Parts: sequence; C-alpha cells; structure tokens
Amino acid sequence: MEFETEGSASKFERFLFLMIPIIFTLVLLGVLLTLFNMDIRNNVLAIANKIPVVEKWVPDPPQSADEAADPQQQAEEQAASSDKTIKELKSQLTAQSEQLKKANEDTAAQATKAEALQKQIDGMKEEAAAAEAGTDETEDPYVKQVKELAKLYAGMKASKAAPIMENLTTDEMVQIFSVMNNASKTAILEKMDPKKAADVSIKLKETTNSTDMAIAALQSRLKQDAGASTKTTATNNLDKEKLNQTFTSMPAADAATLLGSMYKISPDKVITILNTVSDTVRSSILGEMTKNDSAQTAKVVNRLMGGK
Repeated sequence: MEFETEGSASKFERFLFLMIPIIFTLVLLGVLLTLFNMDIRNNVLAIANKIPVVEKWVPDPPQSADEAADPQQQAEEQAASSDKTIKELKSQLTAQSEQLKKANEDTAAQATKAEALQKQIDGMKEEAAAAEAGTDETEDPYVKQVKELAKLYAGMKASKAAPIMENLTTDEMVQIFSVMNNASKTAILEKMDPKKAADVSIKLKETTNSTDMAIAALQSRLKQDAGASTKTTATNNLDKEKLNQTFTSMPAADAATLLGSMYKISPDKVITILNTVSDTVRSSILGEMTKNDSAQTAKVVNRLMGGK
C-alpha cells in the first residue's frame, strides 16, 4: 500500500511539474496579448482560411468596419477629408497673411510717426537755436550796459560798491540789483544806508519787467539832473572849494587861456579864482599866462600882491 501511494504521488508531482510552466506561459501570453490589444481569434481564423483543406471547416473571419466599407465611399470620404484639410490650411494661411499685412502696416505707421516726431524735435531745436542767436544779436545795448555795470559792482568789495551805488537814484539801484545775483545783492545791501537799502528792497519787490525799470531809472536820472541844474542856476557864484577843484583838474595851459580871456571882462573874478587854488597850481597857471601875454600876467600878479 505504501509503495502504490508513493508511486501515485510521484506521477502527480511530475504532472504538476510539467503543467505549471505551461499554465504560466499561457497566462503570460494572455496578459501580453491583452496589453497589446491583439485580435487572436480573427488572426487564427485568417491563418486557417489559408490552409487548403481546413478552410472548408473554418468560418471566415468577420471583416472590420474599414474593410466592409465601400471603396467608392472611402474614396469620397478621403476626398472630402482632403478638401476640408485644404480649406483649413487655406483659411490659416489667409489669417496669417492678414496678420502679417497688419503687422507691416503697424510697423510702417510707427516708422512714419517716429519720423514726424524726429522732424518736430529737429524743428524745435532749430527754433530754439535761432531764438538764442537772435536774442544775442538783438539784445538792447542799454540792457547789456546795465548787465555789465551790475557785473562790475558785483566784482567789487561790498564795502566799496555800497557807497558808490548810494550816489545813484533809487530806480537806478533797483535796475542794477535786478540783474545781480542774490549773494552780491545781499552783501552790498548790508553795507548801504539802512533807509536806502529799505527803499531799494521795496522797489525790487514791486518791479515787473526790465522795460519798466529802464524807464523809471531814466526818469529818476532826468529828474535828479533837472533838480541839480535848477540848484546850480539859483546859486550866483561857485564856492571856493568847487573853484579850486575845477581849476586844479584843468590843464594849466587851458586854465591860463580861460583866465586871460576872463581878465579882460572881470579882473576881480580872475584874482578870486587864483586865490582859491593851491600855490603849485597857481604857479603853473601864471607860467602859462606869461607865455600867452606877459604884460597881462604882470598886472594879475600885481593885483594878487594887493596892488591896483
């Protein structure tokens, strides 16, 4: 019994040993065929139909939808598909052509706009240069002189420029200060008389343009000169200090000629003038008078010494 049992077990084991690889191989083939989506039945039927005797016993494999279709219909469908594809391609080509044309038009418009802007900029530069050149060429000489004078005062020390400018009229000082930089203006105003500085500061605040300032300055100068002329006319005689300054600053030859002519009209005035000048100036004038008329000079000297 034990021997028969062992023999049966050995046969079953051999059977399993042979069948397991076969079963595994079949399962693996089935899985692979399923993964690759292969139609096994139709392929087997197609192969069997090619065998001369077996083809009578094996049914024909079913035709696919593509094979069952009518060739003419397939041709029509293919032609329709081709026409549709061509139309789509033509439509895409037309759209791209329009986009390219629009892009070219936009580029041309941008180039034209840029060129117009550049011409405008060039024109503005030319106008600015012409205006600057015209300003330099047509600048009023009076205004130019005022600027030069302001530059002169600004270049001086404030302590020296202030007393000189105080001799000007208020409107003239305003005109000069208006074209002067703030630093020089402040330094000179600090050294000026407080009242005059205040008057100038107020008028600086009220000024509008250079033309008005020039007119005001000229009017103030004319007014001052007219007042000085009236004062001079009202005074009958010059004081001794002014006579001294006048004849001291004159050349001795000119003073001698003038006094020689005056002596014929008013000898007393000639003696008065010679008494006001210094000894050095008097000797120079008398020396020149001797050259012109020695006899007349002798009379003058006699009068200077108290004679008649």
